[in-house]
Amino acid sequence: MEKYGAEFFGTFWLVLGGCGSAVLAAAFPEVGIGLLGVSLAFGLTVLTMAFAIGHISGCHLNPAVSIGLWAGGRFPAKELLPYIVSQVLGAIVAAGVLYLIASGKAGFELSAGFASNGYGAHSPGQYSMVAALITEVVMTMFFLFIIMGATDKRAPQGLAPIAIGLCLTLIHLVSIPVTNTSVNPARSTGVALFVGDWAVSQLWLFWVAPIIGAVLGALAYRFIGKETS
Repeated sequence: MEKYGAEFFGTFWLVLGGCGSAVLAAAFPEVGIGLLGVSLAFGLTVLTMAFAIGHISGCHLNPAVSIGLWAGGRFPAKELLPYIVSQVLGAIVAAGVLYLIASGKAGFELSAGFASNGYGAHSPGQYSMVAALITEVVMTMFFLFIIMGATDKRAPQGLAPIAIGLCLTLIHLVSIPVTNTSVNPARSTGVALFVGDWAVSQLWLFWVAPIIGAVLGALAYRFIGKETS
């Protein structure tokens, strides 16, 4: 239960910190943090939680990461469902807290997006479904590749959280204009449930693409890493 609790609180922090920066601070009048700030916020949530709970649960905070690590031979199948449930619940609760905060401002409307992920008319840059699918697959693939490499027992010890946090920052810098960046089904689900409508109808892509990408990335690293575990 300690591991599941760690995943719950870790994913809560990721959604509150990352999506919160997008909803509350990205376009704050004249001094908003913008795309760069939101990208950094997502990276910092993972970096800080990796140091805080990495030794408890591994700090997955993401169903795609858990599935990818399983595919890479680093995580037992029996733990997948409870990890994923914990992550999704943490994301939903965080989205609820963010809604309570954001709705305290006059003029707040969920129709503005609430940091949801989307494609087509709901992509920040109006990118197509195919572009969104490719982006999410490729970005999650390299996210898992880097996670596998940074946590390899042959890699420099103690530095994995920095590499992984910076990787997530880079991913957001590239892909926010395309999909608002998911690479994490739990993160997408939490805010989408509050927006409803189009965010829920497009949610399938932000489960399917990250999971496919995660498995590909883990298998690619397992191939070149020649790990026996």
